[in-house]
Amino acid sequence: MEQHNETIYRTTPARTTKMLVIMLGISIAGGAIFFSFWDYWISMPPGNQMHAAPVESSGGMAATGKQFDVHLNFVESPDFRTLAFNALPGEEGHNPEINASVGDRIEFLVANNGKSFHAFGVTAAEEGFEGIIPGTEISTANNPMKPGESGESAFVPSKEGTYYYICTVPGHREMGMVGKINVGSAEAAPKAAAPTGISHNFDLKFIESPDFKTLVFNALPGEEGSNPEFKVKSGDSVTFKVENAGKSFHSFAVVSDVDDPATIVFNSAIKSANNPMKPGETGEVTFTAGAPGSYHYVCTVPGHALLGMQGNFIVEP
Repeated sequence: MEQHNETIYRTTPARTTKMLVIMLGISIAGGAIFFSFWDYWISMPPGNQMHAAPVESSGGMAATGKQFDVHLNFVESPDFRTLAFNALPGEEGHNPEINASVGDRIEFLVANNGKSFHAFGVTAAEEGFEGIIPGTEISTANNPMKPGESGESAFVPSKEGTYYYICTVPGHREMGMVGKINVGSAEAAPKAAAPTGISHNFDLKFIESPDFKTLVFNALPGEEGSNPEFKVKSGDSVTFKVENAGKSFHSFAVVSDVDDPATIVFNSAIKSANNPMKPGETGEVTFTAGAPGSYHYVCTVPGHALLGMQGNFIVEP
């Protein structure tokens, strides 16, 4: 009979126990790391922790401190041979011309009030639908805005010249969906005034809708006191007292770019996204209002401002 002299490896009870101890140690260490970031995991409203919408580039900050909104609606003639913004040719408000300076921030609030599909962007080219400046896009020709939809983008010109806001669906610009943007030389950035000795105290509460799809300050949309606007003078002392009246985690600051919670100004932060306010907690911050301009107070937890937790904070000269 032929014998097989192959070595057969077997483990021992001691080795098995050692492996189980190692695996248990790895599991405990992993759990400790996970729960040490517990505030982060639950900082988004329920259901959004692993699927937070990415924040798209919006054109950057206003170097001049000047920001203004431009409302545009896609409109069409009854026979669809003429396309335009806001009004048809010959009507008041047709394709409004925009005047700005280098460094200004132009916020575009665009709605599709027509029956066709459209998309939006800003270009320096005199013709065509290409060369769209990154950050100014709203939808694309391949994924356009449907009738009734709306969107926002921004444009901060870095040099003088003539630009154009257009419908980026091929052919729509040629049919009339184009407006001019005239950009002049940069204006001097505003400077902060000396302390005025005037103080303001503002109270805010973090509020959430029952389904957590809408986040706001003080009251839900349509209710009195929702996201109130605050106006102060440059050099005034400002105190914000903030209460987390919701069930999620939040943090607070005044920012220069509502789309970027990292653009905090005036040392105005209360807590942070990595160390947020828990439900029931309160916080307070006092600062001196700096350079005149249009700012925003927001929840600085990523995604919360996009869900509605933002309000205007205006610093006047």
